[in-house]
Amino acid sequence: MTAPTGTTGRPLLTEQGETYAGILGIGAYRPKRLVPNAEIVDAIDSSDEWIQQRSGIKTRRFADDSETVVAMSVAASRDALAAAGVDPRQVDCVILATVSHLLQTPSAATAVAHELGTDQAAAFDISAACAGFCHAVALGADLVRGGSARHVLVIGVERLSDITSPTDRGTAFIFADGAGAAVIGPSDTPAIGPVVWGSDGEPKQYDLIRQREDWRDVLVADEPVMPHLTMQGNEVFRWASFSMAKVALQALDRAGVTVDELDCFVPHQANNRITDAMARAMKLPPHVRIARDIVDSGNTSAASIPLALERMIRDGEAKSGDVALLIAFGAGLSYAAQVVTIP
Repeated sequence: MTAPTGTTGRPLLTEQGETYAGILGIGAYRPKRLVPNAEIVDAIDSSDEWIQQRSGIKTRRFADDSETVVAMSVAASRDALAAAGVDPRQVDCVILATVSHLLQTPSAATAVAHELGTDQAAAFDISAACAGFCHAVALGADLVRGGSARHVLVIGVERLSDITSPTDRGTAFIFADGAGAAVIGPSDTPAIGPVVWGSDGEPKQYDLIRQREDWRDVLVADEPVMPHLTMQGNEVFRWASFSMAKVALQALDRAGVTVDELDCFVPHQANNRITDAMARAMKLPPHVRIARDIVDSGNTSAASIPLALERMIRDGEAKSGDVALLIAFGAGLSYAAQVVTIP
């Protein structure tokens, strides 16, 4: 193939990246405050039994004033870097997925990169809601393989308690806070499969999970309040339970992995009933271990995949070399899935 040329007609130099990329280490941060269902039920006229039947959630974590998006990200990232044996100065890029960093600019990633002591790494935030971490993994792997970076730190972090109404019966018991991180770098073997991702922004779908108020409407209100998340749970359940199983199978197919060769299934921790429906639709064999971090952590949006993965590794449910399928889905409606090897 003829090399691309610039305006002078000379061949353009191209960077040679790594043949393969993989996750080298995982880290997590869970806020100190544990919030049982008993603290939620009165404000939404509900019960512990109803919440568990509806979602599987028993407890969740809410961040305090010191546990900011940046602080939680730094803590999770330090764990991930230590697990990977990578010095912060070796990080070339930081990608942070979140919808709850309440500054439009600058990005939280730039502050995280500085706090960690990187050597002025490239840093930016992405907004893909609950699918954000899987998007960031795909971007990080492509940067390593393309030669733009050797080590990429990807983070999923949320303080959803800031933007969740405690009286909204559809969301108050679901959303929570936390951070997870992964270091992506060179691998001797294929360890991050091709991503299967997409979105459905058709107006009806776009409105299923969204920020309820426009910031401009808040500013002109007689009594300004923080904009809150709203969700049409039944419609989201139907969409995710069946549409995402097809995406998951596509990710397995693109990675050349069968369901029988899968060791771990790590879906977005949205709802245990959605997870069960996906597992049935995919016909997962009994030996496949399924992440259930939602029971103790709630739905932490972009943080849910790395938090669930870190728990599986810590508890011995996921072992080094295991083949895991990651899939996440959320507002947008956005989604992403890929097969990875456990570091």
